[in-house]
Amino acid sequence: MSLMNDITESRKSARHAALMNRVYRSQKHIYDATRKYYLLGRDELIADLNPPQSAHILELGCGTARNLLKAAEIWPHAEFYGLDISSTMLNIARNKVAESQLNDRITLSEGDAEHPVIYSGADDKKFDRIFLSFCLSMIPDWQAVIQQSIGLLRNNGELHIVDFGQSAKLPNLFRRLLMGWLAKFHVAPRRDLPAYLEKLETELPIRVEFQSLYRDYSWRFKIRRIPDSTNNV
Repeated sequence: MSLMNDITESRKSARHAALMNRVYRSQKHIYDATRKYYLLGRDELIADLNPPQSAHILELGCGTARNLLKAAEIWPHAEFYGLDISSTMLNIARNKVAESQLNDRITLSEGDAEHPVIYSGADDKKFDRIFLSFCLSMIPDWQAVIQQSIGLLRNNGELHIVDFGQSAKLPNLFRRLLMGWLAKFHVAPRRDLPAYLEKLETELPIRVEFQSLYRDYSWRFKIRRIPDSTNNV
């Protein structure tokens, strides 16, 4: 990447970080208490991680570390890493991890999920599991996040995604109100996500599983990296 591209990407990341900090500044203390009522599917994702022994697990967009703490409780043999662009949310995350006395198993870093390739939390920079919970809908270049995350997986590693669906099986009025309300928080459910993953499945050594939850309110995806000669770890 050229110097000018580096500068451009850095500026984009800084703008997005500032936006996320503005969004969460007034919500940070009530975030976990309120989100549990409508971020549906997070716990199912965590329960389905099923990592191997001594696994390295990365959450992109880790927020307050709610998911990391729950996953660390369910999967005590794994090491966890979290990346978030919002310093506001990471300050809360660090306090919660310290209070839970899990600093030895959960490593947090500030950074842009659009560029997880430069993430340096794990020494070998490869992960057995990566997951994203209701954050693709807030990331401008969500396609880059998916492709780079797949590149960070070990052979047979898995990328797990849960996010807002299209609420196709819910009443039209509810769907319109929901989409309008989400837009106020810069959340845009990715209508093209299933088609994009289907296309990637023809181009990359991956297998994609899709599940619609709660009458299409949430979408869950599991993307497994198939072993190949260029990804031999």
